[in-house]
Amino acid sequence: MSNKMANATKTGFPIAFVPVDQTTAVIASWVASNTSTIWSPGASAITTFSLVGDNAGAKDNYPSKSVMVHTIGFFLQTGYQLLDLAGPLDAFQAANVAAARTLYRTDVLSRRGGRVVGSGGVVITTAPSHEALLGTLMVIGGDLARMRCPDEVATVRRLAKNVSRLASVCTGAFLLAEAGLLDGRRATTHWSCVRAFRQRYPAVTVEADRIFVADGSVWTSAGITAGIDLALALIEADHGVDLARTVARELVVYHRRPGGQSQFSAMSELEPASDRMRQVLSFAREHLADSLTVERLAEAARLSPRQFGRAFLRETGETPAKAIERLRVEAARLRLRSSSEPVEVVARAVGFNDPERMRRAFVKRYGQPPQALRRVDRL
Repeated sequence: MSNKMANATKTGFPIAFVPVDQTTAVIASWVASNTSTIWSPGASAITTFSLVGDNAGAKDNYPSKSVMVHTIGFFLQTGYQLLDLAGPLDAFQAANVAAARTLYRTDVLSRRGGRVVGSGGVVITTAPSHEALLGTLMVIGGDLARMRCPDEVATVRRLAKNVSRLASVCTGAFLLAEAGLLDGRRATTHWSCVRAFRQRYPAVTVEADRIFVADGSVWTSAGITAGIDLALALIEADHGVDLARTVARELVVYHRRPGGQSQFSAMSELEPASDRMRQVLSFAREHLADSLTVERLAEAARLSPRQFGRAFLRETGETPAKAIERLRVEAARLRLRSSSEPVEVVARAVGFNDPERMRRAFVKRYGQPPQALRRVDRL
């Protein structure tokens, strides 16, 4: 055994040596050092190393809800997003270290196995999917075109039949949806891809404002760093809140942002192309308590009501009425979070005629009424 591998074994964390250029090798070895499964080129089997060293007799700091070791498979494709993988993977490894025993084994998979190049040029060596025995399958985000590849879709559909839990990070939700695994369910994805997701997968209810969504045994997260929030939530579901908090402290992140917390503002999501429509949205936001009819908004845009309605829909993908409701809901949630005003007062301040109308708008957008979200936001 080489000195490098001997040192790695002492710490309990394996290091993979991939024959790529020097810069890539440094990053790739770091990612590989946080995975329990190393697949070496030319090897005939997968070697699994201990994730927490020789701790068989150590005290169990965090009694688990399950004594079984749970295997999580991270499914990659060419063009994968490195942080989508590294964030959740490191969270599960940190859980093993904090618990002083192996709670999770992690496999990094691809359809055929072998070296997979990510969007930043980082090469990861993966195990072939047909050898995987998993408890959770987590699809990593990346190149959207790859998410529609029939072979990749078929692979994920096959793997999903034999797992107890499905998950995706960022645009990985596209692959789950393409395989039909999100039909009839609630899900989320990266905010910039929400409109395309809704158009392509109408059978899925997209909750664009969520950091992560849990619908039964299927979990999806928003973009990039939200994968860490998802992993912390899974750790909490499996092993309790104390371990999840400890892992969050180790990673120097907040302990699980609530799943209903907005990822971005309504103004950002609507994203009109022209300055004219952006100015209309700014005008509306400054006059939410007023009656914002199509005629008044058209006047602000210096267009006829008919021209305005068509242009607004074309640029934002929503009617003026729906966009105004979205702005009012966002403004109401911010006031509920930062003040102790009664719901009735908040409803009037942001332009809802009555609290019931605001309640219906909240349930439609967030899945919960105002009072419930106020409690969540103050956790």
